[in-house]
Amino acid sequence: MRKVLGDRKTIILLMAPALLLYTFLKIIPVAWSLGLSLFKGNLLTGFTFIGFKNFTDFVADPDAVNAVWVTVKYSVVVTLLQVTLGYALALLYIFVLRKASAFVRTVAFFPTVLPTVAVALLFKSFFSIGDNQGPVNAALNALGQPSVDFFVSGSGTFMVAVVMELWRSIGFYAVLLYAGLVDIPIETLESARLDGAGGLRLVRYIVLPLSAPILISSLIFSVNATLKVFDGLLALNNGGPGSATTPLTLYMYRSAFNYAEYGFGSAVAVILTLLCLMFTVTVFRTARRDVAEA
Repeated sequence: MRKVLGDRKTIILLMAPALLLYTFLKIIPVAWSLGLSLFKGNLLTGFTFIGFKNFTDFVADPDAVNAVWVTVKYSVVVTLLQVTLGYALALLYIFVLRKASAFVRTVAFFPTVLPTVAVALLFKSFFSIGDNQGPVNAALNALGQPSVDFFVSGSGTFMVAVVMELWRSIGFYAVLLYAGLVDIPIETLESARLDGAGGLRLVRYIVLPLSAPILISSLIFSVNATLKVFDGLLALNNGGPGSATTPLTLYMYRSAFNYAEYGFGSAVAVILTLLCLMFTVTVFRTARRDVAEA
């Protein structure tokens, strides 16, 4: 095996198919999109080079700025709740349920495998009002409260979207963080307990620092997934009411395919990529600073 892996020609031969596939599926489309962002037009009218005008138009467009705000707000809120609640569930699996946690883990993880659009339609029916009133408003009526049309306002739609995403994905982050927690040596936990650390002190000073790598990975997964949210908000209320819950991905889709502005849509895609990169680098630098201070 060492002889095979030590041969440079063999390594190149083994890696070539994967590198070619990655180049055609990743590098070339990204480079094409980056180049297309400098042009205006479509296949019917032709393309005209306009430099960075698509980016300046983006900054000057109130709908684009609103899409950035919706995307960042959604990402920050959902990421913090996903990782925090997922970590709490993982601690519950480890320290409370222990061996009996398998069934709870399975039930909590089940919504993750469901199609996002199906989950969005399910929650839309849960919070609906009118002839086909959902159970949420039925419960409010049972408590003597009037029905609420959650989808008539941006804040109501946003709240439903956050609850929906947490229900759908929290099981995944709980299992991901659980996998990191089970690697903490039992001897370390027992030694800390003998030294008087228990409960929140054990979690704060022992469990949390040792699980920092998996927490950072979870934050990066969550940030990148939530910044690219699309189908959930589209199926829930079509990014509405109006453009109140329209994220950058939906704004990009409408620009490119509804209005045939492929160059402008590519510019939005580049901005979204830079946004994901910025958030990822911020998480890495913050985590590295916290580790250095510890």
